[in-house]
Amino acid sequence: MGMRNYKNISAFFKVLSHPTRLMIVKELLNGKKCVSDIRDLIKARQSNISQHLSLLKLNNIVAYKQKGKMKCYFLKKPRLIRDILKVFL
Repeated sequence: MGMRNYKNISAFFKVLSHPTRLMIVKELLNGKKCVSDIRDLIKARQSNISQHLSLLKLNNIVAYKQKGKMKCYFLKKPRLIRDILKVFL
């Protein structure tokens, strides 16, 4: 495995290491959620949620579908995330 792969894996876990992002990912395991839904579930400001979602998207953990003005996010690899969380939860 090359250095680039190790850097990608490291970035993946670094992004997941933040408690808010981890809570977002855990909620998305239950299905697609819009930003306002996530905000209500984890009790954080919408701007804060959006920043965390941007990092998750940048690292290919989530993607979104646009519904009018709303963005609804989903996990790109839910099985991988579920398996990782099983180790700790």
